[in-house]
Amino acid sequence: MIAALLSPLAFLGRHATRFLAFAVVLGFAIPPLSSLVRPYLAAFIVLPLVIALMRIDWADLGAYARRWKLMALLCLWMIVVSPVLTWLILKDAGLTEGVLAGMVLMAAAPPIVSAAAIAIFLGLDGAVVIVTTVAAMWLTPFILPPMALNLLDLALEISLTTFMFRLAALVTVAFGLAWILRRLIGPVSLVAMRPHLDGAAVLAMTCFVVGVFDGVTEMALDMPVHVLTTTLHAFAFNIALQIAGAALFWHLGPRIALSVGLMSGNCNMGLVLVTLADKADPDTIMYFAVGQAPMYTLPVLLTPVYRRLVARADRRNKGNVT
Repeated sequence: MIAALLSPLAFLGRHATRFLAFAVVLGFAIPPLSSLVRPYLAAFIVLPLVIALMRIDWADLGAYARRWKLMALLCLWMIVVSPVLTWLILKDAGLTEGVLAGMVLMAAAPPIVSAAAIAIFLGLDGAVVIVTTVAAMWLTPFILPPMALNLLDLALEISLTTFMFRLAALVTVAFGLAWILRRLIGPVSLVAMRPHLDGAAVLAMTCFVVGVFDGVTEMALDMPVHVLTTTLHAFAFNIALQIAGAALFWHLGPRIALSVGLMSGNCNMGLVLVTLADKADPDTIMYFAVGQAPMYTLPVLLTPVYRRLVARADRRNKGNVT
């Protein structure tokens, strides 16, 4: 019985990108399914986060703890400089208040928890992604709400206190559960369970992506040009953030720079959406939904680009050594 359940989970883990891309289509095509899943979005965003944190070997991250200046700089870029620049550049671009808020909040959110796995798959620096993601996640509840509501004055119907408390509660619960489960299960067992944990994370993320499309299909039918334009904006914005992040840190070497670019463009909008609940503009919710599409398709589409850049850097370094 248990084996029958674990085998499909392992299969999901091996084909994560396909299932997540399919989830976007599923959520858009079957609105009743999105409505059914929507009330459980908080659980579906926390579960993958807990699984990712469970699998982190905190002892291995000590090397980057000694590079705290670099970590501080990366966090400053991703959760402060990036959203402020986004707001300054786009505030007069003719976007609706809701779409502008969605873009700024995306830029201010910490990286998605799967960014480290994607980075390793692409041959990038997975360690720097893990450490930066963890650090940014802890800082986000204290930086994102006051910046969004006070400094940038985004169109959000939520108080500063409520915003900060909800975001901090989600992050604390995720870290607390991960710490408890890691101690109960043990590192050795976690390694053996890796394929099944990957599958459970993919299943939760698939459900989240389906649920986040609740109401978006109806909006697309009523305002197809607006939703299509916003989707194109989401793809362009994701790529722009990746290019900006990589260019800014290129002097640190292609692997770290491209890792920063990957984190910059693939942000945990779900964490922000769950925190806002029903306090966000419909356009913001719609942007967060269509913004899932580039997050789960661009890593696959851009894989040849990433690998070519890394291979070129490796050849250059080998030539310098010889």
